[in-house]
Parts: sequence; structure tokens; C-alpha cells
Amino acid sequence: MGRVVKNYPPPLSVQLIDEYGRDPFLILISCLLSLRARDTMTYPVFKKLWERAKTPQELVALSREELEALVRPLGFFRQKARVLHAVSIALLQDHEGLVPQGEAELLSLPGVGRKTMALVRAEAFFKAELCVDTHVHRIANHLGLVETKTVEETERALKNIFPRERWAEVNRVFVVWGQQVCRVGRKRCVCFEALT
Repeated sequence: MGRVVKNYPPPLSVQLIDEYGRDPFLILISCLLSLRARDTMTYPVFKKLWERAKTPQELVALSREELEALVRPLGFFRQKARVLHAVSIALLQDHEGLVPQGEAELLSLPGVGRKTMALVRAEAFFKAELCVDTHVHRIANHLGLVETKTVEETERALKNIFPRERWAEVNRVFVVWGQQVCRVGRKRCVCFEALT
């Protein structure tokens, strides 16, 4: 699968892991920032935020105004600032300041849904998770691998197609493919040309 996207930059989570290491808080925060935002916008915002706050303690110490100013280039910046504060507080109060590994514990954090939970578990803790976002859902349907209406259905269907040891790779490849090769709004899709 990797040969299809070898000439394109990796997804944001992989870029940040390569640059900063496999810090669970980094992966969690970058994922929350990236929701409904392009990686090209999220990357510089994350870098500025990470210079100021690398732990839940440091993030909570930022004022709401300062945090909003840092994430302002992203859409929904007020909501994202609220979620980042709330997640950091929950980590400090309920998890001794550490990002939990368990599915239920991650899903109990403010703003964390299945996509974020799966990405954190796969990338930070090497758990077998298949993270399905809109790119993975769209590409899997476009290629005829699945015929599903929701990301949840796509996740279940892809887990039946790919072996567990390839689940993390499916996300990485399909996200890059959706961002770089088969973008929404193109007049002519080049997916199948990319395979040749």
C-alpha cells in the first residue's frame, strides 16, 4: 500500500511523531486541533502551541484568551480552546496527568470521539486500531472496498477486510490518498492512475 503515497507527505500525526517523538499527549492534542482543519493549517498552529505547553499542567496554565490566540488560525478556535483546557483538566483530575490507553477512558475525555481514540491508541500505544475519518471513509467507498454510509460502518467493514497488523497503515495510506491524490472537488479523479 505504501508505494501509492510514497511521493506525498505523511499524515500530520506521523510528521509530528517523526519530529517530536511518540508522546501520547502530543498525539491527543494534535488530533483535537486537526478536527475540521487541514493538516497544512494545523501543523504550524500545533508547533506554536507545543512551544508553550507540552503537558496538561502547562496547557491549563495558559489563559483562555492566550490559548484562543494560539489556535485562532484554525476554524472553531474558541471551541477547540475550550476542549483543550477541558481535556487537560480531565487528565490531571482523573488520570494523574497521563493520557490513558483504554478505549473507554479515552472516549470519556471531553471532545474525544472514535477517530481520536483510535488514532491515539494506534500511534501512541501501538494498539490494533483502524482510525476511520472522512478521507478513509470516502476512499474506501470510492475504490469499492466497502459500500457504507457512515464512518462507523466503514470501520467495521475495513476491519473485516484487512488483518489487524495492517490497520494503522490503512489509515496512514488512505488519509494521504484522500488529501493528495483523490481530493474532493476535483473534476476528474486520479485514484486509479496512481495505482499504475
